[in-house]
Amino acid sequence: MRIIVALGGNALLHRGEPADFATQRGHVEDAVAGLAELASAHEVVITHGNGPQVGLLALQSESYRKVPPYPLDVLGAESEGMVGHLLEVALRNRLPEREIVTVLTETIVDRDDPAFAEPTKPIGPTYSSTEAARLRVERGWTIGRDGDRYRRLVPSPEPRAISELRALRLLVESGALVICAGGGGVPVAVDAAGLLQGVEGVVDKDLTAALLARRLEADMLLMLTDVDAVYLGWGAADEHPLRQVQADQLREMSFAAGSMGPKVEAACRFAESTGKPAAIGALDDAVRIVLGEKGTRVVSARTPVAP
Repeated sequence: MRIIVALGGNALLHRGEPADFATQRGHVEDAVAGLAELASAHEVVITHGNGPQVGLLALQSESYRKVPPYPLDVLGAESEGMVGHLLEVALRNRLPEREIVTVLTETIVDRDDPAFAEPTKPIGPTYSSTEAARLRVERGWTIGRDGDRYRRLVPSPEPRAISELRALRLLVESGALVICAGGGGVPVAVDAAGLLQGVEGVVDKDLTAALLARRLEADMLLMLTDVDAVYLGWGAADEHPLRQVQADQLREMSFAAGSMGPKVEAACRFAESTGKPAAIGALDDAVRIVLGEKGTRVVSARTPVAP
């Protein structure tokens, strides 16, 4: 079975932890245990988040004032390479006989995407109101409130295509375990001359994972995070996990836009377009989720739901 696995940012950095290298490497070692077991029995393609890493790179870039801060697509590429390196080394140590390849991946977006007119994704450091006002004028940034501080907001356009798709397909079909499309891929768009150019924005990694799963004709999209399932009534006294649900039913429910919402949307897109299952659950339960014993399984409307 061919499985696209999307690792949440918690695979490298838990909430509230320091963003040092040793902490992230330790979490990667934990994460690859289940991934290696999956890869021993299935074709596996791994994607991953990069939010904390891009934020840290933005902070570091801002602190060195002798050159202008690097553009966001470059920071995305740097973080994709860093996380890919950590995952690849850890996986090689567990699967020494496998070919493991990390591919720096570019995701093509549309310059006319409405997201560019309404940036919503917070990125980088927080600022005082005075600093925020200055940066809004000097750099043309969109700034949004973050508690009693302010942060830069950037567009999050829809993923339309993946530049390296043919190469990725060849690698997967050759038997390689592929790590790609980290952080949703580096966003690029076609300019007036027909050339690709990096753009200031970030692509949602779960939506890119769903696109990748469709294009690679995967049998399952597996999204691993820090909760064991999708919960109905999350945070309420009567909250309860959903074990198997049809995509059209799931779309009628409400989920947080910044956390579970994108995962639910990605799961629905994959299940609806392919008739194959998507699943959401905890990283530690990866193998049991594939077996249908844990997590939430999202199926198309034409798939019977188990009682």
